[in-house]
Amino acid sequence: MRLHLAMILLAGLTCPLSAAPPAFDRDVAPLLVRRCLECHSGADPKGDLDLSRKAVVLGKDGPVVPGQLEASVLWARVSTDKMPPKNPLSPSEKAILREWIARGAPWGSDPLDPFAVTTDRHAGRDWWSLQPVRRPTIPSVGNSSNPIDRWIAARLRDRRMSAAPPADRRTLIRRVYYDLLGLPPTYEQIEAFVHDPAPDAYEKLIDRLLASPQYGERWGRYWLDVVGYAETCGYERDQPKPEVWKYRDWVIRAFNDDMPYPRFVLEQLAGDELPERTTASVIATGFLRLGTWNDEPNDPNEYKYDRLEDMVHTTSTAFLGMTVKCARCHDHKFDPIRQTDYYRMAAAFWAGFLEPGPRELLGGPDTRALGVEGVFGWTDRGRQVAPLHLLRKGDPKRPGPVIEPGHLSMLPALDQPFKAPPATAKTTTRRLQLAQWIIDPKNPLPARVWVNRLWQHHFGQGLVRSVDNFGFTGEKPTHPELLDWLAAEFVEGGWKTKRMQRLILLSATYRQSSLHPRQEEYTRTDAGNQLWWRAERRRLDAEALRDSLLFAAGKLDLTRKGGPSFAPEIPADALEGLSMKGAAWKPSPASEQGRRSVYVFAKRGLLPPLLTTFDFPDTTMPSCQRDVTTVPTQALALLNNPFVHEQSRALAKRVGIARDPGEQVTRAWQFALGRPPRESERRAALAHLEKQARTFAGRPEPKRDALASLCQVLLNTNEFIYVD
Repeated sequence: MRLHLAMILLAGLTCPLSAAPPAFDRDVAPLLVRRCLECHSGADPKGDLDLSRKAVVLGKDGPVVPGQLEASVLWARVSTDKMPPKNPLSPSEKAILREWIARGAPWGSDPLDPFAVTTDRHAGRDWWSLQPVRRPTIPSVGNSSNPIDRWIAARLRDRRMSAAPPADRRTLIRRVYYDLLGLPPTYEQIEAFVHDPAPDAYEKLIDRLLASPQYGERWGRYWLDVVGYAETCGYERDQPKPEVWKYRDWVIRAFNDDMPYPRFVLEQLAGDELPERTTASVIATGFLRLGTWNDEPNDPNEYKYDRLEDMVHTTSTAFLGMTVKCARCHDHKFDPIRQTDYYRMAAAFWAGFLEPGPRELLGGPDTRALGVEGVFGWTDRGRQVAPLHLLRKGDPKRPGPVIEPGHLSMLPALDQPFKAPPATAKTTTRRLQLAQWIIDPKNPLPARVWVNRLWQHHFGQGLVRSVDNFGFTGEKPTHPELLDWLAAEFVEGGWKTKRMQRLILLSATYRQSSLHPRQEEYTRTDAGNQLWWRAERRRLDAEALRDSLLFAAGKLDLTRKGGPSFAPEIPADALEGLSMKGAAWKPSPASEQGRRSVYVFAKRGLLPPLLTTFDFPDTTMPSCQRDVTTVPTQALALLNNPFVHEQSRALAKRVGIARDPGEQVTRAWQFALGRPPRESERRAALAHLEKQARTFAGRPEPKRDALASLCQVLLNTNEFIYVD
């Protein structure tokens, strides 16, 4: 009967197709699921009316009296268009209910499952992202040996389109440097690659960059966005979290070491519960303590549940791409996640509310058994934990039944409760069981979500554009079979990130130009580049821009890796309006200021203005895809920000004031843009130097100031700020 119901729902039937009387599973059940159960089912149904259960619907005082339309409250409400309130039933839908009740209201499958199948209003457990990852057959299209290109070419062929031509080598090396390192190549590195005759020159370049220590600094920053990394508590006092930078360094090392993704998940959620735990694996549990912390909440008990919601949200968003937190107050409106599922997942973290305060490190007799001291990490303070109650409408003042920890029911093959901890365990082992569920081969979400994130950062958008939402309100993949092929390849290849990136970077799809011979025509057909017919031109993100300014000026210090963060100089006007301005921000010594931006001290209440101007993310929540804006304040910042002026002067000094003006221009272009100037640019630059020298004639060093002015112009060009 359930199978029959699923088939009917998938077919989208809303009324009988013949004069035959309505059958419950064929006609009535789909109608109730689609139009009623969103509100009237679950742990806390509206009006305490659960229309999914026969005993409620047809029982004593139930809303349906078999064979008696006038006595049936349900019919009275729907026939007068009072229910559903915003979108009454259609005449054909009313006819189904009327005839069903009149014929004695025969019932079928019980209880009705509102999440069994997808409807036009919400996803069911048959939703695409919840289905097992299958390795599809690669299309036999084109002559590329890279499967990615075959999938892309097949869709383009169907639309009678073609890919853009390959990008030139100068463009390609700059693109891949920024993608893997977040830094530009030097002029010498560009020239060497452009003139390298070896057929495997590009492959060797990729391998060298993947092995670079700067790789982890670039890709670690992406993960720090996803987990909402910051080093302070937020709220009014915004206190520092001691030693939290060690988590940042753990992330960077994990990427550099190409840690298999299952281990990456296990250590962050349960590094303290692993049998082979190390100090590093316990540091990884800092993931669970990155959120904001209010040490003076108005209602401490309610705030406890708010923090629990934050951990559920970050975990489910980061690893599953699903918005589980939406089920705190009721069954999820759009995805097959019950309210009980939310509390089953939340129970994995419940024991952690015995954790030390936000400014304390793990230590003391309860954590010495972990073999670590002085770590800003997470552990349970024992194997016993108070019960967690479902909260009616999410309200701590309305506790419902106790919910035992378990896995999300949206994946039936893995739907089971947690096991009791072994007799030798010092903790509840709930987080370990949650992590093991996430990385279970039967769980299709982690591999799909992760390869989609890799695609996103190499192409500007994911195959699933809503990278943090694989549910009903998210976007479906542009190339679903390619996504599944990549996910299957990722798992079969040992869950290794660098291997997948190498596959992506070697594809012709990645290496194509951002300009297409039929650009205007294709833009009318596919303005969003859903078919990947060209590369995307992308603006540098905040950290890459700051690092590139330092790089051009010759002041970027790549030797200082890891360790405590540094506080950059912040303009005085940015401190206006803060209480205790003198204590609000103390810059680090000048010797620290040249470090990479991933090591900037992340104070939630005072992020560096230059970074926020270029869309540095909100640190109070997961940020899986940064905004990319183009606003006047960005141009004004590059023209007027003291940091940018300092780099312009440093670049001028690096070029050398005493040199021939023509040579100065050449060196300035090589340092800033990685190429020599074109003849027209050379003439304009020489004219600029001459004019500015006259303008600055009254200054002690007019030629130096004129050259700094030229350098400022170069650091403001689109070529410096954008990657093709």
